[in-house]
Amino acid sequence: MTFWEHLDELRKVLFRSALILLGAALVFFIFKEFSFGVVFAPTDDKFVLYRLADYLLGLAGQPPLEPFKLKVINIDLPAQFFIHISTSFYFALVVCTPVILYQLWTFVRPALYPKERRSVIRAFAFAAIFFYAGVLVGYFLLFPLTLRFLGTYQVMEEVTNQISLKSYISTFFSLILILGVVFELPTLAALLSRLGLLYKHTLKKYRKHAFVVLLIIAAIITPTGDPFTLMAIGLPLYGLYEISILMCRKKKTGDEEGDAAEIKQ
Repeated sequence: MTFWEHLDELRKVLFRSALILLGAALVFFIFKEFSFGVVFAPTDDKFVLYRLADYLLGLAGQPPLEPFKLKVINIDLPAQFFIHISTSFYFALVVCTPVILYQLWTFVRPALYPKERRSVIRAFAFAAIFFYAGVLVGYFLLFPLTLRFLGTYQVMEEVTNQISLKSYISTFFSLILILGVVFELPTLAALLSRLGLLYKHTLKKYRKHAFVVLLIIAAIITPTGDPFTLMAIGLPLYGLYEISILMCRKKKTGDEEGDAAEIKQ
């Protein structure tokens, strides 16, 4: 194929991906009760995390959490319509990411050898799994904890919280997508290992340092600051570090001798 023929194939792939994304966004736009029902589920004390916390407190002989019901308001006239559009697009992007990646894969696949194809498929699969795992942790753990703390925090009793729709949606997708990206750590480690830039023994050597750094990261992305929330986010992040160690390759003897020779020179 010539350069222009390749470009035409890429155009077709991008066009199909755009149609898939727009079609999914349209579905989420039409079924807005479902979309926003998912988004606003953490604003009620019936949310699964809050009920689980009440159950665990009951087992420990402690009183349940205080009743929680957060009301979101709109203060900008066109905000609800445009946020409806953007929310539908974000949902479509999260759901259709594997399909879009598959479309890109169909464009790249003919240029790869069979062994390379298997490696790329595994990389895509792991990336998708870890991304969705991060999204779920963000939705069921990080965002509800953040919302419950910030939504009820007051500097004075006279200052009441009135959460705007724009602020709520922005925080919701920011935290969830941040966790989705952070959970790509094992995939990144595996990629760097295949390129010879990172090895298993290096991650093992700095395991204690990584634990402290990941706790600091957990403290940054969780504004509550209490020990429970810190560990609830920090432990999964450290678990990703341990998974990264398992996915990295060991350094070969030849590589170690080459490094030693370079240092000697």
